[in-house]
Amino acid sequence: MAGHSHWSSIKHKKEITDKKRGQIFSKLAREIEVAARQGGDPDFNPKLRVAIEKAKKMKMPTENIEKAIKRGTGELKGERLEEFVFEALGPGGVAIIIEGISDNIKRSLNEIKEVLKNYGGKLVGEGGVRWQFERRGCIVVNQKLKIKNQKDKENLEMLAIEAGAEDLYWHGDVLDVYTKMEDLEKVKKNLEEKGVEIESASLDWVAKEEIEVDQNTFQQCQKLFSALDDLDSVQEIYSNLKTF
Repeated sequence: MAGHSHWSSIKHKKEITDKKRGQIFSKLAREIEVAARQGGDPDFNPKLRVAIEKAKKMKMPTENIEKAIKRGTGELKGERLEEFVFEALGPGGVAIIIEGISDNIKRSLNEIKEVLKNYGGKLVGEGGVRWQFERRGCIVVNQKLKIKNQKDKENLEMLAIEAGAEDLYWHGDVLDVYTKMEDLEKVKKNLEEKGVEIESASLDWVAKEEIEVDQNTFQQCQKLFSALDDLDSVQEIYSNLKTF
């Protein structure tokens, strides 16, 4: 299996301005709201639990989280939000899956088309690139301060396998632990009980094989992903681009 192709996990960390922080909170609130439609108790709604954990890691105020849950359950009035998944090709034939939440799918589609056009990409029909990905649980383990040598890596790998991991992938000192979709929460809990620090846990589109491109094309793809990420309606971006 290829490495983690989730844009939010590989993009360079930038200083988060107040404007960007506000946009991140808005996206997180939408994710929580949509998840809460399946029930407002995170103990019985894994999708909501993951969304809340993500929001807390970004230090989103508790009040914002609670309001988003209430909008999802109907206790508070909210926008009519819909989820979408679009497929695209980027520079160098890189396959892209774009997930989002919008109160106007047609407007969001037009915005995404414009960004793709500006950065050498194009939208493709449903199923055009999705066959190149698998839907998997992915737990990101960041033990950077604890990883001193190869033996530490091997010990962490053994803990992940014992916890129920199906596959593992290192990028630097960060380990991606892959699971079956239905086993995500169980494996995460097992790792936490073993004292492993979890950075994130989510259901992702994971590339079956990665595509290598030259440095110039790689930079073009990064610019495209960043521009897509700046759109309010885009929640997640996945690709089969091999990182340098």
